[in-house]
Amino acid sequence: MDHAERERGASRLSTTVTSIGFAVFAFLFGAGSIPVRAQAAAAAAKPEPPQLVWVDTDIGDDIDDAFALGLIMRSPELKVLGISTAFGDTETRARLVDRFLAATHVQGIPVTAGVHTVTDNVMTQAPYARQFPERKHADGVSALLAEINRHPGQMTLIALGPLFNIGAAIDRDPATFRKLKRVVMMGGSIDRGYDGKNGELRPADAEWNINRDPKDASKLLAAGVPLFLAPLDSTQIHLDTKARESIFALGTPLTDQLTLLYHQWIAGSWDHTPVPTLFDPVAAAYAFRPELCPMQPMRLEVDDKGFTRKVEGQPNAQVCLKSDENAFRVLLQERLTSGLKVGEK
Repeated sequence: MDHAERERGASRLSTTVTSIGFAVFAFLFGAGSIPVRAQAAAAAAKPEPPQLVWVDTDIGDDIDDAFALGLIMRSPELKVLGISTAFGDTETRARLVDRFLAATHVQGIPVTAGVHTVTDNVMTQAPYARQFPERKHADGVSALLAEINRHPGQMTLIALGPLFNIGAAIDRDPATFRKLKRVVMMGGSIDRGYDGKNGELRPADAEWNINRDPKDASKLLAAGVPLFLAPLDSTQIHLDTKARESIFALGTPLTDQLTLLYHQWIAGSWDHTPVPTLFDPVAAAYAFRPELCPMQPMRLEVDDKGFTRKVEGQPNAQVCLKSDENAFRVLLQERLTSGLKVGEK
């Protein structure tokens, strides 16, 4: 037997001894011990697949929707299946989203127009939308219901505007709507209303997203879908001048679009501070970083003036009354100034 054959024989013997040793160990301590541990280690190392989400937004009035959409686009934990626009001129809002996605090189996300409503509210960022080619958008309510049916029990609806589309979806097909995994929503006011102009705390208010459409807010509370609510109490986080300018100064496609929309918001409004309040981005962040906004169960009702009342009874919502403001600001800054866009390799 030559040297090479002796080495091969030794290798085969070693393999046999090792196999016998594992077999004895499995017999003594349980045949599944090693594979279970190996599988657990592999599972721990494997990244979670992105959450399937649909975004419903009234982008174009306040500036927080644009920051929320930017945060969502920069968060690989989320896979956006579609976007619907809500409240007022939903076609112009959808056109705004078209331009925003095109300018930030995001492709493959359907943009739809929701229920058109009559309002005298000023869409401050409409000029941005009108610089992009006009087209007819698909019906947002039908598209939302279709995606729920394609992914029953798997899709999160991130609701960032008045609830006309959500109410229409519930009316049209309540059984399909109940196939949502959950709704994550910015809306309501439990103990804290809109802060005063000098930062003073005020009692509960009829919050905008609710008071524009209290009837459909009540439908959502009764729909039987898990609801996670970020109200005024936890979402009045301000983007101060230093942080804002550090984002705008970066000069990326995303930060350039946020800069344009911010300045149109400033030019189109007369009654607010130049410091944006990031209501909607807090709710968007909760969808993938729930520790930033711990929830507690509550039973809520909405009155005809749009006030969200905490009442006795079986909880119908999880509600965040206080968020981690510093951690949220760090997350927003990091995501808007680095990271991958949706669909980017």
